[in-house]
Amino acid sequence: MKRAAIAGFAAGAAMMIGGALGAVSGGDPKVIPETNSESMNPMIGGQAMLPDRDIMENIGASPMHSALVAALKDSGVAGALKSNGQFTVFAPTNAAMAAAGPQSKATQARRMSYLIVPGKYDSVALLRVINEAGGEARLRTAEGGTLVARMNGPTNIVIMDEKGNTADIAIYDVRDKNGVIHVVDRALEPGGPSRQVASK
Repeated sequence: MKRAAIAGFAAGAAMMIGGALGAVSGGDPKVIPETNSESMNPMIGGQAMLPDRDIMENIGASPMHSALVAALKDSGVAGALKSNGQFTVFAPTNAAMAAAGPQSKATQARRMSYLIVPGKYDSVALLRVINEAGGEARLRTAEGGTLVARMNGPTNIVIMDEKGNTADIAIYDVRDKNGVIHVVDRALEPGGPSRQVASK
């Protein structure tokens, strides 16, 4: 019975991401079109990140993200990050995942969906929405919650979760064929009860 409930929640998490993607492709005014930067991707943990790979292929190649990859796969969320949508993933390192402690499978699926924002928000797009919002941009996650992006000093963007925890972006703009990855130093977590993404 418990296994069926967990499988149902994982399927629901994947559906939430799909629903969020539908809302994005429907013309959500907060979605920022991708920029046409020709710059090279940064490396993560000495590994090349290739722009023609999807998010899961690139994050799977990072030695700093094996815990995140396992959690994405275990929670059933990984499949959505191989799709043709556009996503921004705030990817906590292994150290950040370890500091957050173990989670139940259902909680893990929710947390993994919370790290994903539909749409492609590279650093240029993040700076734009922060400025347009007067210093604090609210980003709706695939989980249905909110992350807040703001500046910490003149050049550093920090991301705050609903519990008030902040994560620094350690590596910006790992561009993938279906979005962008930002490496963060904390596993951001949703607050309050489980939600579903509202469609337009």
